[in-house]
Amino acid sequence: MLELRRLALLHQFSLRGTIAAVADATGYSASAVSQQLAVLEREVGVTLLERSARSAHLTSAGRRLAAHAATVLNAVEAAEADLASDTVSGRLVISTIPSAATAWSPLLVGLRQTHPALELVLRHLGPARALDALRSREVDIAIVDDWRPQPPEERDLHRHHLVDDPLLMIGDPTDGLWLCAPPDQPSRAATDSALTAAGITPVTRWEFEGLSTIADLVAAGTGAALLPALAMSHRDLPTTSLKPPRHRRIDALTRTGSARLPGVVAVLAVLRAEGRALAR
Repeated sequence: MLELRRLALLHQFSLRGTIAAVADATGYSASAVSQQLAVLEREVGVTLLERSARSAHLTSAGRRLAAHAATVLNAVEAAEADLASDTVSGRLVISTIPSAATAWSPLLVGLRQTHPALELVLRHLGPARALDALRSREVDIAIVDDWRPQPPEERDLHRHHLVDDPLLMIGDPTDGLWLCAPPDQPSRAATDSALTAAGITPVTRWEFEGLSTIADLVAAGTGAALLPALAMSHRDLPTTSLKPPRHRRIDALTRTGSARLPGVVAVLAVLRAEGRALAR
């Protein structure tokens, strides 16, 4: 019988890529992590890691067992959720994007007052980093945005749709100065496509990371931008709807095994309720 703790370490290695990173995440020493993975190799009778003086990599067998380990860990988490009491308690870590934090954090504070035994921790993580942290169990719920028409399926994660956040035009576009995200940001391709559909060709682009920064610059009279409605919270700016309409999608993701934990269920209920209110 394979030991769950060693499978968890292999799972962590598959996500983090180095023994040192696994040690930092788990609190073990690097030598302890290496020793436990060596014991796991002896248990299964095959080489799981190709080791050199400075690095280690999963073998084909290591990758297969790591995939099984992820399935086993999800099953254990599902069993814990199935047997958990109805008490909403414990510590939940939620990763979120800034505009979603602004929209949902007051309700999450209220949830803490309703369930005083529940400790909520919010962290700002971008979508890709958030999904990695969810898989490694650093976070329990990941609130992410997706600017593509249809987000990809994540086989090991469960996606809970919260709201479609409409894109709006703000500011004065007459001089051709547009504020936008850098080309490597997911929003850039979506906003460029929307501008093209609207027949707008920017003369000059100013590029900034952070939708709130762009909104502040537009509010200062700098130029024009396409921004999702939630990014303009608490800003009194005239807006123009796009034709055809465009939006970004905001979802909460959980691991498949943890979706029924009482604390996770309570948080998702609050997120969904506010999502329905925002959609009205």
